[in-house]
Amino acid sequence: MSSDEIQMNGLPEDEETVVLTDDAGRTITCSVERYLEVENQEYVLLLPIDSPVEIFVWEGEDEDDEEAIPVEDEDEIDTLFSTAKAVLEEQNLTLKRTAVVLTVEGELPELDEADELGAVAAAEEEDGAEELQYLASFYYEEQEFAIYAPLDPCFILARLDSANQPHLLSPDELQKLEPMLEMIEDQLFDEMQ
Repeated sequence: MSSDEIQMNGLPEDEETVVLTDDAGRTITCSVERYLEVENQEYVLLLPIDSPVEIFVWEGEDEDDEEAIPVEDEDEIDTLFSTAKAVLEEQNLTLKRTAVVLTVEGELPELDEADELGAVAAAEEEDGAEELQYLASFYYEEQEFAIYAPLDPCFILARLDSANQPHLLSPDELQKLEPMLEMIEDQLFDEMQ
């Protein structure tokens, strides 16, 4: 897919918010960052209003070998949710079981100089490292977990229906559009800086 097949219609004139709903009935409120048209289909690039967070489990034989692995299983997230919520409430953050990604309502602690110089965790992903801000840790059944907030914005691509209502993409749609997503995100990051 080439860049001339993608038409970016720019920012909405005033801050527009939409609510996405997943198959489980969970919702997430997002601001519209961009309208896009790809092969005569309208899409929106969204940014969650609340801060996205991820739960990681620490796994490994010993402390030197430990690795933070993202918890992605929905049932495991459901099991850990109440404990993670209680831990974050101590920091005046409210954990929400939203669609697409967990979010927290409230002001994240500011990064201090020590965080910026190396206390920010990097979780290995297939295409590189994601910078994360540590928020809290907890134990569940003798296993250590940690909650981090990604430092980069978490964009969500949604398809617009004929009534201009956003819908989450199917796995097939997402796979088809993924190559262009990186180009759009890079352009948005440049504009945000």
